[in-house]
Amino acid sequence: MNLTSMPELSPAAQAVLDAYIQGLATKRRNAISAALRAVVDQVLPENANAVGDEHDAARADQWLRIRIKILAIAAELEAQ
Repeated sequence: MNLTSMPELSPAAQAVLDAYIQGLATKRRNAISAALRAVVDQVLPENANAVGDEHDAARADQWLRIRIKILAIAAELEAQ
């Protein structure tokens, strides 16, 4: 596919792609790590808004656990 004919990406997808491309400047594992960090920021932001129901606390705890696991994978890739 020609780069000029690529469809416009959503801001979230563009953030992930940009992070990956910037990470390629150093090494491939950093690119993957950067993309993972961008994904977690787009999907599970550090300060996600509550939805206002009785499950907010449990949901926030689960989101934090998932965020920490993804960031741990990114950190492991960076350390290699």
